[in-house]
Amino acid sequence: MHPRNKSKARGAMAPRPRKRGLWIALSVSLAACLAVLVYEQRPAQAPSTDTVIESLPVKKPAPEAVEFRMTDFEHGWLRYSDGATKVTNDGGAIWQDSSTEPAVQALSGSGAGGEPADRGEWSLAPAEQPNPATVVYETKPYSVKQSQFLTDRFGWALLGSGSGLPIPLLVTTDGGETWRADVTADVREAVQTEKRREEQAVREAALYETPEQAKLAMRSAWALLPDQASVGDAVLVRHNKPGDVAWQGKTYKLQPFGSGYYTYIPIPMQAKPGEYPIGDVVLTVKEKKFQTQYLQVSQQMESMRQDTDRIQADQKKIDAARSKSEPEFLYTSAFIQPIQGILTTPYGYTRYVNGKLDSSHTAIDLAAKEGTPIKATNDGIVALADSLYLTGNAIYLDHGMGLFSQYAHLSELRVKTGDRVKKGDIIGLVGTTGFSTGPHLHFTFWMHNVPTNPNLFFDTVPFRWNAAKK
Repeated sequence: MHPRNKSKARGAMAPRPRKRGLWIALSVSLAACLAVLVYEQRPAQAPSTDTVIESLPVKKPAPEAVEFRMTDFEHGWLRYSDGATKVTNDGGAIWQDSSTEPAVQALSGSGAGGEPADRGEWSLAPAEQPNPATVVYETKPYSVKQSQFLTDRFGWALLGSGSGLPIPLLVTTDGGETWRADVTADVREAVQTEKRREEQAVREAALYETPEQAKLAMRSAWALLPDQASVGDAVLVRHNKPGDVAWQGKTYKLQPFGSGYYTYIPIPMQAKPGEYPIGDVVLTVKEKKFQTQYLQVSQQMESMRQDTDRIQADQKKIDAARSKSEPEFLYTSAFIQPIQGILTTPYGYTRYVNGKLDSSHTAIDLAAKEGTPIKATNDGIVALADSLYLTGNAIYLDHGMGLFSQYAHLSELRVKTGDRVKKGDIIGLVGTTGFSTGPHLHFTFWMHNVPTNPNLFFDTVPFRWNAAKK
């Protein structure tokens, strides 16, 4: 090419400076992007501590059980600090929210407004509610917020905070000796036992003269009915626990009846007047004078008393019959006099036969026409009905708890051994069999094989004995 033309060709390439400007713009843009990228990769500034605390969710403390009440053995409620209420209708085996239908029925089905239902005047609730500060469950002590005992044996305790139990209620069936968290089968059985005890308490209380006397005796550790008596009399003892009573060299077992434990103690004619402790109470034995009676009998009758072999053989029968007594009170109402005869020999007379000291007459003799019907003094079981040597045709009725009534010299027996009789049933006829001077009924009571004044029983029951009637 010609040099001039070559120069023109170079002149045609003059726009190159514009291309360099584009590169500069691109470089600036790239730098800006890198600056943005670098900024976005810088660590974010940490929020303040206050900002973090405010943003965390607040965990509220679990509601705490604050109060409970069992309205009866089956129904109860448990209230929480947030106002929620759980209820039970199966004695605490299951607790349900009070919004459920069974729970609503449980809450309103006993006491009004969830208060204790009226379980009757003779509920076994203790006169003063125990208030334990702590209880032991599985060897660990727990503080007690509230407790409630429906009987002297059966109760609940609401534990203080921090027990860790789903339902912080413990139950006892032995008066607080042991506690458990679950209502097991044996707890349910204990409930049934307590219900039966309350039913029996109603029967027990009915035998007392007044509700006030029943409450006084049934809510005491020991009770004596009466606490004053004379020689030849007897006392009914009640204790709130099983055990024995030691008296005059003998031991008498306390038998369960109603809500307590009972036994009779006879006061023999030879007992010395004075004061005797029985449990935590005192029995006062008073002196009593008896009159004297003189009898004249034929030599033939006198000789009857010398046949000791026959007398001892009969005594073995009698002792065997009186050695077994029903362990309960068989009567439910007052005793009656078997016949309305003429009293010829009162109880306790010192008797002389043909001028010789014989013994104390520990019965009453009621003279009546031969063949007069004889009534059972009260409900009982015929322990013995037999013809005996000295007492002739004789009957012993068991009235339970070691108490027997005796009917002697009958002309005819109308019952046999083992029969059950009701008060007023005709059991025999007046006669003069055995060692007898004429038609009459020889009648008395035997208490643990000790003869006892029958006048104590007529028109009453031992539960109503008191010093004013002596």
